[in-house]
Amino acid sequence: MTTDLTRIPLRGKDGAFHVVVESPRASTVKLKYEPELGVFTVSRPLVHGMRYPFDWGFIPSTEAPDGDPLDALVYWDQSTYPGVVLPCRALGVLKVDQKKRRGGGRERNDRLLVVPIIAARAENLNSLKDLSRRERQELEHFFTAAVAFADKDVRILGWEGVDAAERMVEEASATHEKKNAGRQK
Repeated sequence: MTTDLTRIPLRGKDGAFHVVVESPRASTVKLKYEPELGVFTVSRPLVHGMRYPFDWGFIPSTEAPDGDPLDALVYWDQSTYPGVVLPCRALGVLKVDQKKRRGGGRERNDRLLVVPIIAARAENLNSLKDLSRRERQELEHFFTAAVAFADKDVRILGWEGVDAAERMVEEASATHEKKNAGRQK
């Protein structure tokens, strides 16, 4: 029996929330975890010349407005592998909306910027304010350019800090719990 990585506990004993890595730093393809299969599949290649600047993944036991677990970009100077679980803390959130996959209209698909609690060289990072404006702009550009041919029409709505990110995690966790409680009845 395989473990469904989308259902591992949100937080560890240390209180940090978990992030499951899908696409590691420097990957030129977007990998996606498929819970029904218990494996990672290739979602799509990135645009020529692009690669993930940091590990990319999701926060398990959450459900975002787009129906998937919350997205997270793991801001640190290391690269891991698909399926690695990192205990993390939030730095902030990049607010994004895009075309809905089905039914027309738009939906939110925010991305959390997080740092692993074991990232000793990042212990001075406490919020978005600790990143340069240029660095935040480069991340915005990455997220729009990475889907240039995916017909998502991504729009950047701005950045919010640690408190907004933590609220988002808690709300997405409550949504996940409510949905799963309905399934168990």
